[in-house]
Parts: sequence; C-alpha cells; structure tokens
Amino acid sequence: MHPRRPDGFDGLGYRGGGRDEQSFGGAFPARSFSSASDLGHWVTTPPDIPGSRNLHWGEKSPPYGVPAPSTPEGPAEEPLPGGGGGGVRAQSSGEGAGSEQGGWSGGSAPRGPQTPEAARRVPPAGPLGLSRAPPSALLSSSALEAGPPLPHTSVFSGLTFGKDTCSYGLREQLSRFAGFGIGLASLFTENVLAHPCIVLRRQCQVNYHARHYHLTPFTVINIMYSFNKTQGPRALWKGMGSTFIVQGVTLGAEGLISEFTPLPREVSHKWNPKQIGEHLLLKSLTYMVAMPFYSASLIETVQSEIIRDNTGILECVKEGIGRVIGMGVPHSKRLLPLLSLIFPTVLHGVLHYIISSIIQKFVLLILKRKTYNSHLADSTSPVQSMLDAYFPELIANFAASLCSDVILYPLETVLHRLHIQGTRTIIDNTDLGYEVLPINTQYEGMRDCINTIKQEEGMLGFYKGFGAVIIQYTLHAAVLQITKIIYSTLLQNSV
Repeated sequence: MHPRRPDGFDGLGYRGGGRDEQSFGGAFPARSFSSASDLGHWVTTPPDIPGSRNLHWGEKSPPYGVPAPSTPEGPAEEPLPGGGGGGVRAQSSGEGAGSEQGGWSGGSAPRGPQTPEAARRVPPAGPLGLSRAPPSALLSSSALEAGPPLPHTSVFSGLTFGKDTCSYGLREQLSRFAGFGIGLASLFTENVLAHPCIVLRRQCQVNYHARHYHLTPFTVINIMYSFNKTQGPRALWKGMGSTFIVQGVTLGAEGLISEFTPLPREVSHKWNPKQIGEHLLLKSLTYMVAMPFYSASLIETVQSEIIRDNTGILECVKEGIGRVIGMGVPHSKRLLPLLSLIFPTVLHGVLHYIISSIIQKFVLLILKRKTYNSHLADSTSPVQSMLDAYFPELIANFAASLCSDVILYPLETVLHRLHIQGTRTIIDNTDLGYEVLPINTQYEGMRDCINTIKQEEGMLGFYKGFGAVIIQYTLHAAVLQITKIIYSTLLQNSV
C-alpha cells in the first residue's frame, strides 16, 4: 500500500512546525518512483534548491538512493524523498537530528534536539525556506579548507553581489538625483535668475524715448546697477509672480482645450499635415486665452517701482479678467482692443514654438549622433555616458530658446509696444536710471507700429535692450556648465 502524501506538504517544503502529525522523515519511509507518471503526483523543487545552500565546496546533491559520504562531524543520513536530483542532502549529526524531526531543511526551523554547534550553524529560515543569514554563515570550516572563499555569494545559485553591485547602485542613485538637480537648476535659471534681464529688456523695448539702445551687455549692467541703487532690489524682480501665473494659465488652457476637443496636444512620429495644423491650432487657441493675462503681466514687469502700489500675487488675474470684460483700472482712448492684439500675439507665439521645436530636434539629433559615434569608437568613459543621458536635452532646449528669442526679437518689440499702449503705464528712464517716463504712443496697429519704429528709431530700434538677452543666456550657459562640472566630479568620486 502506497503511503499518502502528507497534508502539510505544499510542494516547496514540508512545514512540520505548527502541525500535530508525525514528522515526515519518521512516519513516511523513502520511496522511489518507477515512471514519470508516478512522479507527476508529486510537486518537487528544481535541482539543488534549497539543498544547495548546505553543500560543501565543490559538492553536488547526490542522486536519490545513493548514500552521501560521511563527514568528519558524523555519519550521513538517508536522503528524503523529493524527486530525482532534487533531494536534500542530510547534514551532520547535529543537523541530522533536526532534519529527522522537521522533514525538509528548507521548511520551518528544526523541531528536534540540537547541539549548540548545530544551532549556531543553522540559520533561521526565511520565505520559501531560504536562509536569512549571511551566506558566509552557511559554509562550514571544512568548506573553507576545501576551496577559496566565495565572494559575497547569495543563497541563489549563480548570483554574486560585491563591491561592483554596490558601486553600480550608488552611481544609479547619484545619476537620478543629479539629473533632477540639473533640470531644477536649468528651470531656476530660466524663470528666476534671468528675471532681472527680462525686466530690463522689456523696459527698453517699450521705451520709445530712449536714446541709448543698450545693445551690449556692458551698458545693461550699468543701468541695472543704477536701478538697484535708486529703487532697491525689488526694481529688478518685480512681476515675477505674474510670469508664473501666465505659464500656469497657458498650460491649463492647453490641457482643457485638448481634453474637450480632438486637437492633439502632442505630435506623433508618424505625423501628417493635418495633424500639424490641428496641433498649431491648439497652440493658437491657447495663446488667445492667455493673452489678457500676458498683457497684465507685461504691465507689472515694466511699471516703475517708484509709483508702484503693493499689489498682490493675484493682481495679474484680476487685471486680465478686467481687460476682457472692460472693467477694472480706467485706460485711455489709445488702448487697443483685444481683437486687434490677437494676430500679433498668436503670430509671435506660434512662430516662437515652431522655431524652437525645429532647432531643438535638430540639435538633439546632432548630439545623439555624436554620442552614438563616440560609443561605437569605445572612447566614452562611464562618467561621460551618464552625462550624455541628461545634458543633450538641456543643451537642445537652451539652443532652441536662444535662437527663437534672437530671431523674433523685433516682433517681440512690436508686440510689447502694442500691449502697453493706452494702459497709462509709467516706466523707468533707461537712459539715466533715476527718472520715470510715461508711455504716450499712438499706434493704430501692427503695421503702423513697424513703420513708425523704422522711421523714427531706425532698424536698431527693434533691438533695444538686446544686451539683456546676451546676459540672460550667458548666465544660463554658465549655470549649465557649472552643474556639469559638479556632476562630473560627483560621478568620478563614486566610480
């Protein structure tokens, strides 16, 4: 009569602890399987798992029915049933007692009497019968004499963890943290550190009285110092909160419009002219929604700090809504209606987006091809490989923003003068640095503004304040280079 499979046998190990049955090793004698069909009634583990963790150096699990050679510590015991080649080798005399009482060594802790040596040598079992003790604790003194020590070998056969793995994990964490830091530094430079340059650039653009055009960064630095001396640091940081509000309104409007319309927010790789047109239409509608808030933000950034009231953060939102419904601060009759500002605003926004997207893709393609060729030549260090994961995209964004701002600078000058006209805004005197000037332009539209600037101020009149752009992107490039040096130093120290 064949013995019945015990209830506590779950295919991975016999959990003898916590049950009242007799021990598996004593109540169920060993049995051999004559055919594969008999073997199918039993669920066995792969060879040498978990028994391989109790082997000595260079040994293998003995086949079923072949007695294992005795060790100096005591006689070997008969192997337990577990399938061909998958049985568990009995341990020494101290360990064998626990194996007879508890069944599988991969299950729960031994239930029989143990000697102090065996209790110290056998670690507590973990999930699925795997040892939680360090691998070095599983090797006996005879194993250390039989061969060289294993370098941090895990309980899983074939997996080794050493200094290389720890170093790789440290480099991976450092790479992710440094990549986040680099992106944050770039974002901080674009929106916070460069804000004084944006303020002075806009003041120069709308100042049609100015005799000094500030085309070089040297005169711009001089006038910045004058403003800071006469009005304090706030003169160069005014309106920064409103610029973030405009960016938030732009992103929110784009998301809502794309959600309730079939207009795509992103262009796929397999694009077609229809998809490009719908995407640009989405951008146009977004710029139209954000236009009144952009106008209010422009007023906050160019308004002189001398006569400026302490406005709140949401003043930009209030002024933008008031501009739409025709309420709020009274304006002069020279104020252009929003309908006449739609075309120049959308034209500038769409052209800026198209130029920056094309240049970004082009620069990114060149940098990736250069990186690919350097990898093929096997001349790239690990530090350089990690740098190539983050910096190409940042450099591409920097180049795209720089080229689009330079190309569209004349159009931006016209756009700002149209937005500021009739708002009764008083700006700082960019020639002296300690006086204020009113804005009294009388442009009838975009074409009239272009012709007037060309006749009265010349072609360089479209580039007033261009030195601030040079300072802005020089500062941005310096921050990127400094973060790259710091990043390279950290990676080299971690390698």
